[in-house]
Amino acid sequence: MSNANAAAPAPSETVGGVLLVSNDAATIEQLRESMRQLAMSPEICADVHIALHLLDQRKFEAVMVDLQVGGQASRILEKVRLSPSNRTAVLFTISSTDAETASAFKAGSHFVLTRPLSPASIDRNLKVAYGLIVRERRRYFRCPVEIPATICKPPTPEIHGRTVNISEGGIAIATPVSLGPGVKVLVQFTLPGHETSFAVDATICWCNETYLGLQFTSLTPDLTSELQEWLSRRLEQSLPQSVADKFRKSDGV
Repeated sequence: MSNANAAAPAPSETVGGVLLVSNDAATIEQLRESMRQLAMSPEICADVHIALHLLDQRKFEAVMVDLQVGGQASRILEKVRLSPSNRTAVLFTISSTDAETASAFKAGSHFVLTRPLSPASIDRNLKVAYGLIVRERRRYFRCPVEIPATICKPPTPEIHGRTVNISEGGIAIATPVSLGPGVKVLVQFTLPGHETSFAVDATICWCNETYLGLQFTSLTPDLTSELQEWLSRRLEQSLPQSVADKFRKSDGV
């Protein structure tokens, strides 16, 4: 890898992916336009079974379920709650009656859009939710960066390598030394532009011939805050200017 990997990530056009489950063309168009203005990227799905499959296969920052898809809409809401990767996604439902609205909140929805929809009502809800969507994006954001890292597992000699990416939950390191999944280690590194050295307990999650994936297990509150702030700045740098301006406002909420 070259030192260019330590520069800002390549620009991204969106701040979050949204799974929109609806079979109503007018609703889809209204939501799509509002999301476009806030740099959210919708995945439109009219089929409940396909939506359930997507929730198994991909990570979304937000999920929107139109209750007009019928009784199976409840399966999607339940799937989101139980999904390992999507259970913390910001959940919206689109309702047509007060009874549906009450049921949606009871099922775990964070926001309910009620018909008749209008650009003003959609924008109002999306702007309130924007900060939550940004934070959800950051939680899973893997920032590409190449810096020295050391893995310690006494009495084994120290293992030296270079990071591939860092997230709130872990780190990937390029090294020819192999360690099996489940092995507990101490990983040490210093974030670019920082003086504080991270020394964090971690567990090997995966390995191949040249890379190790580690999950952090003992980040202190201070180091967690420092890592989150660094990732927020890096995520902001990866966004177009118009999106970054919204990001800065929302991240301060």
